[in-house]
Amino acid sequence: MTGNYNQVRAMFAITKASLRAIFRSPSAVVFSIAFPLIFILVFGFIGGGSRISLNVAFDQSSDTANPIYQAMKGIAGLNVSKKTGELLKEDLEKGRITAIIRIRKSGVANPPYNITLTSSEAVNPQNVQVLQSIINAVIAGINRQAYAGAPTIAVISNDVQKIPGRIYRTIDFILPGQLGFSLLSSGVFGVAFLFFNLRQQLVLKRFYATPIRRSYIVLGEALSRVIFQMMTAVIIIGVGHFLFRFTLVHGLQTFLEIMLLSFIALILFMGFGFIVSSVSKNESSIPPFANLITLPQFLLAGTFFSIEAFPSWLQPICRVLPLTHFNNAMRNIAFEGASLASNWREIGVLGIWAVVVYAVAFKTFKWE
Repeated sequence: MTGNYNQVRAMFAITKASLRAIFRSPSAVVFSIAFPLIFILVFGFIGGGSRISLNVAFDQSSDTANPIYQAMKGIAGLNVSKKTGELLKEDLEKGRITAIIRIRKSGVANPPYNITLTSSEAVNPQNVQVLQSIINAVIAGINRQAYAGAPTIAVISNDVQKIPGRIYRTIDFILPGQLGFSLLSSGVFGVAFLFFNLRQQLVLKRFYATPIRRSYIVLGEALSRVIFQMMTAVIIIGVGHFLFRFTLVHGLQTFLEIMLLSFIALILFMGFGFIVSSVSKNESSIPPFANLITLPQFLLAGTFFSIEAFPSWLQPICRVLPLTHFNNAMRNIAFEGASLASNWREIGVLGIWAVVVYAVAFKTFKWE
């Protein structure tokens, strides 16, 4: 009888039953779909919040032997890019930097310096206004200290030069983080509770009475989680794109690459769930262990705001987290039009994490 038993058919039967159970679970629907959608709706309707810090660059022809340049380099809210040439232009076109600042001598005594800004259509106009306000504040401070007898040390041109660029909306930053939030929550909490309950309710033990192999039991349950979460990803991306114009640079191609990236990340995150289900002694101990894995990533992986807003000593820790690399790759693919292959570094880090996590999961996983 064992030889005629169809393992794949049995696996799909488990998948179907498990998938049905997921849809009947209010918590699964809330944390995987409703909760991320609430954030997307909130930030989508807000429209265009500004970033906490501004990335800028100084034109190579700028005069650097003046107090304005030195004062601006010392402002904590301004991150000065060291890139030049085409790399700098590419960052400007894609909205990675707010503006290129040019400080030059005016050739007259009053004012001694003129300041012009070059930005792009990809930059939030509010960020440009904030930058102009910062520069005006710097000029006013220098005037009070050293140029009290003169009208001003410099004037900033209100005519901001703009180059063509893709419009960068708040949703383009927020949605990748919320999708990562959904994948991580489902992978860790969903798998942990699922396999713990299967052991506690002796469901796995009943499976042993059937000819199906253990590996197919795990694959069947895991496949149901993957199907459900991929459906969730489609909903989240669809709502973001059609309601709030979330950017998909190459349309369907970009969407498919995002789905493949989401699949890779979900497989990794499910590994964390297997570990939590194994080390938990009872059901009440699952949330603390799961939160120990998920909460730091929610807060530090660029889910709600850029990791550049954190202190410099904390940023290396942020860049180690797997959710950080998923978020970065997701934003590169969706907004900048990068391919999966060009995100080899981020995918490689996810792969390394997967090897480590599943090595631990295989050592700790319990069937009874």
